[in-house]
Amino acid sequence: MAEVKLTKNELRNQQVHLAQLDKYLPTLQLKKAMLQAEVNEVRHEILRLEEELNTKREQVDLFSALLATKTTIDPLKAVQIKQVHKHYENIAGVEVPYFERVDFEEFTYNLFETPPWVDAAVVELRHLTMFREQVKVAYEQRDALEKEWREVSIRVNLFEKILIPRAIDNIRKIKVFLGDQQLAAVSRAKVAKTKIEAGKKIAAALARQQQEEGAPHA
Repeated sequence: MAEVKLTKNELRNQQVHLAQLDKYLPTLQLKKAMLQAEVNEVRHEILRLEEELNTKREQVDLFSALLATKTTIDPLKAVQIKQVHKHYENIAGVEVPYFERVDFEEFTYNLFETPPWVDAAVVELRHLTMFREQVKVAYEQRDALEKEWREVSIRVNLFEKILIPRAIDNIRKIKVFLGDQQLAAVSRAKVAKTKIEAGKKIAAALARQQQEEGAPHA
């Protein structure tokens, strides 16, 4: 770090810098708090979604034995994903993804040539797949928010622990130096004044002496 200049101009610069830091810090602190709240909310949402996902898994497990039964179709082909739809919202300056829906690849079969449980199995498998994708998007939300929260936290710590204390310390150093210089200047001025006054007194005394020596005796 470059040594701070001990000048009046630098003092003004440091004071302006400190004012800017003090003005911007509350905004960063507010953003950090907002992001923390959003992170906490999405973490709870992930827990809720994972509970629902586990419930769906249990429901699908009921079909596990049936899915192993040889049929004319493969029900797993019913869950081939064509596209996951999601939109983005700006949360505290972060583009956060939100789950909308899942489009599956076209899957058709002959109702008369398949067991009656296939319809229910397809529905449950697709629900399970949808919840998996929803959980994935929730994790994307969390990751995006946590990344921004960490970056903002670093900046807040930088302001609070380094930049603001450094500016305050620089201002103190400059003021002390300028104060010492002012005292030194005053002291030099007093010494110079004393010397001038002493010189004047000596000159006056010499002048009087010369007058006395040059005056005629009675």
